[in-house]
Amino acid sequence: MIERHEAEAFLTLAEELHFGRTAERLHVSTARVSQTIRKLERTVGVPLFHRTSRRTELTLTGRQLRDELRPAWDGVETAVRHAIDTGRGLPGALDVAFISAAGAQLLSRAAAGLRDRVPGCEVRIREARPRELLPWLCSGEVDLALSTLPFDDPRVTCGPVLVREACMLAVAADHPFARREAITTADLGRVSLAGLADDPREGPTTVSEALALAGSGHGALLVGAHARRYYARPDVVYLPVSDALPLEWGLIWAADRETARVRAFAEVADSMVHSHP
Repeated sequence: MIERHEAEAFLTLAEELHFGRTAERLHVSTARVSQTIRKLERTVGVPLFHRTSRRTELTLTGRQLRDELRPAWDGVETAVRHAIDTGRGLPGALDVAFISAAGAQLLSRAAAGLRDRVPGCEVRIREARPRELLPWLCSGEVDLALSTLPFDDPRVTCGPVLVREACMLAVAADHPFARREAITTADLGRVSLAGLADDPREGPTTVSEALALAGSGHGALLVGAHARRYYARPDVVYLPVSDALPLEWGLIWAADRETARVRAFAEVADSMVHSHP
């Protein structure tokens, strides 16, 4: 029966066709690779490679073994990886919340990436109001949330920054600022800034509600640059705040509810946004 290190050495050499490069990939000596291949050839009973001083080639039997062993070996590695993931508690359901349309798109991509890595993991994405994030996280209603950072609460763990975007001011299309290319933070003192309220009786509780008020001339709203695309309105103009710090977004989760699934989702999201800027 072929052993694991024999299969790895054979398949790697069949790909590289070079003993030195194979040894580098497997982190062993060239002599060790040669010994392993010779042992495998004794087991099979015929040479698997033609070796000369200039090149290494697969024999007919070597090509047959490669073609039949590769998919079977890939299946073994996949099965082992799935077993490891199961042992670490990765398969299962994960609930993730967002508070902006752009966030929903980012989370959907991360969810697809996690499902590719852990087929048994189901990711459910749901929208939340800003005031709902902390209660949902602490109660376990959701496992993670995409939020602006920093999120200053000792009960919450913040992941790495996933997105940085310019700060914009949303004002009514007929506001005097609307004729300008940009504003500064000093200009913010000349407008009534609206914020999101916890209670709907005290003010808007969603970005859409706040933008409706801004569009009607009742205050202005600080938003990220994504709002121009995801919340385009004919009655609202978005102005860059030229000297404002960028807004930062990242994943947050309850410090006492961190699981392997939570960490895996955060890792996939971080890898995804940094490999596809």
